[in-house]
Amino acid sequence: MKTAFHLDDATVVAYAGGSLSNCLSVVAASHVAMCDHCRAKVRRAEAVGAVLLETCEVQQMKPDALSSVFERIDGSDWVQPKTRSDASDDPDPSLPLPVSRLLDCRLDDVRWKTAGPGVGIHVIEKNDDGSSLYMLKVRPGHKLPDHGHAGQEMTLILRGAYRDVIGRFAPGDVADLDEHIEHQPVIEDGEDCICLIATEAPARFKGLVPRLLQPIVGI
Repeated sequence: MKTAFHLDDATVVAYAGGSLSNCLSVVAASHVAMCDHCRAKVRRAEAVGAVLLETCEVQQMKPDALSSVFERIDGSDWVQPKTRSDASDDPDPSLPLPVSRLLDCRLDDVRWKTAGPGVGIHVIEKNDDGSSLYMLKVRPGHKLPDHGHAGQEMTLILRGAYRDVIGRFAPGDVADLDEHIEHQPVIEDGEDCICLIATEAPARFKGLVPRLLQPIVGI
């Protein structure tokens, strides 16, 4: 699979260093599973990180350092996304493994909630801080509402394709966007476009109707 759009360099470094948010990490891991180029970039970033760790000055830890960290983890509101109990035995071959592990069924059997004419949504994770992880299924020829972002948004194409001001996105491509980008994806003819999307905050829709529906749809 030839990939035209890849992860941003800053995203690669954050992913390799383990500092990328949970929702964004799922999309990054799924793209890396499909893209030799980004997989190599992640390995290089990990190698650089290992060298930096070796050259860092050794610091004495406080006696209660580990117990303090564990207490913070136990008291946090971070939620681990659900995983399929049988994912390792029956993964969906049409999906990268990180996505397959999050679904309790195959892609063709996903239950979609109507989010608008020709648009279905399947929410995987939604957090109190506004971040979310979900899939969209959009019929051929449809336009998504014109919108911007209040933070980072990553969209991985699983099936079909769309075009916007940036270019044409096909299976394996990832749109790694920030708050400076506004776009309106238009789905190509031929088949439904299915995407895996992670956002740091809800989208900023330009139209009145999408803004009114946003609280109901949940994105």
